[in-house]
Amino acid sequence: MGRFVFKLPDLGEGTAEAEIVAWHVKVGDVVDEDAPLVDMLTDKATVEMTSPVAGKLIELNGAPGDMAAVGGPIAVFEVEGAGNAATGRAPPAAAKAVAEKTASPPPITKAVVEETEAPPPPTAAPHAPVAVAARVIPDRAENEKPLASPAVRRRAEDLGIKLGHVAGTGPAGRITHEDLDLFIALARSGAGAPATLARRTAVEEVKVIGMRRAIARQMQESKRRIPHFAYVEEVDMTELEELRVHLNATKRADQPKLTMLPFLMRALVRVLPQYPQINARFDDEAGVVHRHAGVHIGIATQTANGLVVPVVKHAEALDVWAAAAEVARVAEIARSGKGSKDDLSGSTITITSLGPLGGIATTPVINHPEVAIIGPNKIVDRPVVRHGQIAVRKMMNLSSSFDHRVVDGYDAAEFIQRVKAMLEHPATLFMD
Repeated sequence: MGRFVFKLPDLGEGTAEAEIVAWHVKVGDVVDEDAPLVDMLTDKATVEMTSPVAGKLIELNGAPGDMAAVGGPIAVFEVEGAGNAATGRAPPAAAKAVAEKTASPPPITKAVVEETEAPPPPTAAPHAPVAVAARVIPDRAENEKPLASPAVRRRAEDLGIKLGHVAGTGPAGRITHEDLDLFIALARSGAGAPATLARRTAVEEVKVIGMRRAIARQMQESKRRIPHFAYVEEVDMTELEELRVHLNATKRADQPKLTMLPFLMRALVRVLPQYPQINARFDDEAGVVHRHAGVHIGIATQTANGLVVPVVKHAEALDVWAAAAEVARVAEIARSGKGSKDDLSGSTITITSLGPLGGIATTPVINHPEVAIIGPNKIVDRPVVRHGQIAVRKMMNLSSSFDHRVVDGYDAAEFIQRVKAMLEHPATLFMD
């Protein structure tokens, strides 16, 4: 019998390490070759690694949430034959520790931690019911006698107020005349029902791992390395929306439903050849801008695990129907979490859209190492001046961000203006 050490292979795109998401096996299992072994998360995707050999697992290196280096050992098998490693086994104590760590990996949970000390009651000006509503309920144990001076107690008794219902803001929670005034003001105004108002003291701790950690790292890297500048322009989408509705009403059964995105993609591929510095990736370490002839559009997609950016390759070769079908395909791949490295890498410019939640304007973060990102916002009916008359038009703000190291402000503005012109005159999207 021999030992086979499985080392984490190169996952591409310059990846130096990957995160262990989930083991499909445990120490002691006998696995077949190509059986699912472990899910690894890179900056781009979750990759399912399969067993390179058939054998018995005698060691697993790492638990879910741990980082594994490319080229480092992640699993050791006992196999028939010589294997690929020395036959010496790990010391029993070390092997036992690894087995205990990996046999029952800790679940990814959200821990709730109660505060050990109640925060001091906030102060507020007298007769300000809104400001003091949060402290109507006393922060004291049940049956605990409230602290108050004889004068306050006598006044409360005369007013028919039970001091146990009054929050105290004096030293050690002592009830003052001002506290009685506030209680009376709240009671008269009807603000705050003592039976339903209470302080919330729970603190939720959520460990940032998995896809959320990859997203956080990518966003931090993008903002740290790229000097962003934003540009927002409004676009009259009335004619394009009429065309889109007509095409959807008359499409064949085998054709996909059209959203606004395929038309925006069409505008980008028509305009980008005039601005090659925008359809680019900037290797700032080497000091080289790679300008691409092909337009590979990243489609920022919200998934259950966070934001993922699958890529529509060579969008310049797709009409609006093919573009719509490809957007649907890559979005589904992203949501399933099983996209390949090719599906999730190589974009030269990204579109990020919140659909009906698109807001008035956004300042999207560039998808490093690209140099531009386009963010269409929601389409709304707005009154505008058109040919000297007030008219209701379907208007949309088009937000964008650019890398100021590569793209000048004038070029970015001119680029967006040309995209705007094509969207407002949709016939030009289809003219050579």
